[in-house]
Amino acid sequence: MPSSCQDIRAALAQCLQESDCVMIYRNKPGDCLRPPLIDTMPTKCQQLKKGYGECKRGMVDMRKRFRGNQPIAVSKEIEGGAQDPGNQLYAGKPAFSSTAKETSGNEPIEKDWRELENEKFRKGL
Repeated sequence: MPSSCQDIRAALAQCLQESDCVMIYRNKPGDCLRPPLIDTMPTKCQQLKKGYGECKRGMVDMRKRFRGNQPIAVSKEIEGGAQDPGNQLYAGKPAFSSTAKETSGNEPIEKDWRELENEKFRKGL
């Protein structure tokens, strides 16, 4: 488990080494990650810093400790893959995937069962 954040840490280090803050202005990488200079970093580096912090936090989060952190390489959000609305957070099949239907919002309003019974009664008179 200590190595679960190594890949994102390496990506953050690579991003820092290639940034203008380190290459041109000759600041230390640690200084570039702190508030005065973090705003000058590329968005990719800022996202990697946030992701690395969440990964480290996940190592002590009791909800994630049982399953461990998800490796960065299989994360669909980072790779830009399409998100499947049928997936759920935990393992297993979604409970109501086959019964729920998508709606467009233009469907006619279904009559209440009481209205249907009243119509049947009126027809009988």
